[in-house]
Amino acid sequence: MERVTVYVDGFNVYYGLRRMKAVDNVWQHFYWIDFVKFFEHFKERGQILQKVFYFTTPPINLQKSARQDVLLKTNKLINDSRFEVIFGKFYHKWQICKKCKARYKIPEEKRTDVNISVQMMRDCALDNTDVLILVTADSDLAPPLESIKADYPNKKIKIIFPPKSFSNDLNNFMKANRRKALKLENHKRRFLKCIMPDTVTKDGITFTIPAKWKVI
Repeated sequence: MERVTVYVDGFNVYYGLRRMKAVDNVWQHFYWIDFVKFFEHFKERGQILQKVFYFTTPPINLQKSARQDVLLKTNKLINDSRFEVIFGKFYHKWQICKKCKARYKIPEEKRTDVNISVQMMRDCALDNTDVLILVTADSDLAPPLESIKADYPNKKIKIIFPPKSFSNDLNNFMKANRRKALKLENHKRRFLKCIMPDTVTKDGITFTIPAKWKVI
């Protein structure tokens, strides 16, 4: 059996879902997804999904951070070691107002692409996986993929673009390897099959979907 590992760019996926929700409100249901169950649908015959790595950064806004925390803890509760979260950080970046020339700070997410690259390279070096599925539209991840393909030619690589997201560099990487990137927006039925119950209980621990994510 080929071992499959999924590497999810969490912010890419979340904001992709938000863009889809602006068009069709049903996509809000998909904020509350069992990620391991969902990506089981993307493995092929003779493959086993051994782990989903979810890369993200805790939002600065406390309410948003609380909602994200519940989602990730629920996935961890359900899937145990098959689901792992790797966090980046927010740093403040100085900007200059074009009109008044005043300087101000804005938060900027850092480390996610580096964390994804390091984990993919590490899994290849330690022979922890046979198939890498990367879920992102971040073009900065094209160079590490090219390095993996050169150094570990027997490893299979798949790319899935989050909803309403696309990268020419990643798409060209797949074309060069005679494969085609997938688009999550084309897999609404798979999302529908993997929505978690509003209340999830296991081993005496209970988590509930954030009220703001419920669709009325």
